[in-house]
Amino acid sequence: MVIACASLDEVAMNHLCRERGLYAHHVTQWKQDFISGSTANERTDSKSLKGEVRELKKELNRKDRALAETAALLVLQKKVSAIWGNDEDNSR
Repeated sequence: MVIACASLDEVAMNHLCRERGLYAHHVTQWKQDFISGSTANERTDSKSLKGEVRELKKELNRKDRALAETAALLVLQKKVSAIWGNDEDNSR
């Protein structure tokens, strides 16, 4: 979009942006970001965010497994209680 709008005047750029569902100020900001070279910082941020996402997914998987194990134990406990009865019921 930056390249497509580079040779256009403001009216033509606004028209093109409306056709594509964008705002002209976004294209202007993208052009400034490209010129200033802020993409290098974004790459390092992206890399660190990917690492953080990987760690969070790992932790979520661990917690999901622990939750599944706990749920299975509760189901088994209910089945055992239904078959043999509770210890509290027999002691009275």
